[in-house]
Amino acid sequence: MSETLRAALEEALDDEYRAEALYEAAIAAFGPVRPFVQILEAERRHADSLLQLFERYGFDPPPNRWRGRLERPTDLGEACRAAMAAEAGNAAMYDRLIDVVTEEDVRAVFRSLREATQVRHLPAVGECAGAVGEGDDTIRA
Repeated sequence: MSETLRAALEEALDDEYRAEALYEAAIAAFGPVRPFVQILEAERRHADSLLQLFERYGFDPPPNRWRGRLERPTDLGEACRAAMAAEAGNAAMYDRLIDVVTEEDVRAVFRSLREATQVRHLPAVGECAGAVGEGDDTIRA
C-alpha cells in the first residue's frame, strides 16, 4: 500500500482527534453548550469513517494523542474562536489531501468530511463566535 495514503489517513485522523479534544475541553469548561456537543458527536463519526479506511487498507491507526491534553478555554468566546480556526484548518487540510491521494473511496470520504466541515461546522462555530463577545461567557440571542 501507498505510504502517501497512509500519511494522508494519519494526518486526517490526527486532526479529527484534535478537534474532538478541543470540543471535549470546551464542554468540560462550560457544560453541554451548543454547538460543541453536536460537533463533538460529528467529529467522532468522522474519526470512525477514517478508522474504517485504515481497516480497509490494512493500516494500523495511530493512537489518539490529543484526548485530555488541551487546556480548557477560559471563556466561551475563546472556545468559539479556537473552534473556528480548527474547522477552517480542517477544511483546508481536506482540500489538500483530496489532491494527494489517488484512491477514489478515500477521496470520497475526504470530500464528505470537508463538506460537513464547510456546510455544518463552520457556520455553527461562526454563529457561536458572533454571538459571544470577547471575555464573555454567555451566548447572546
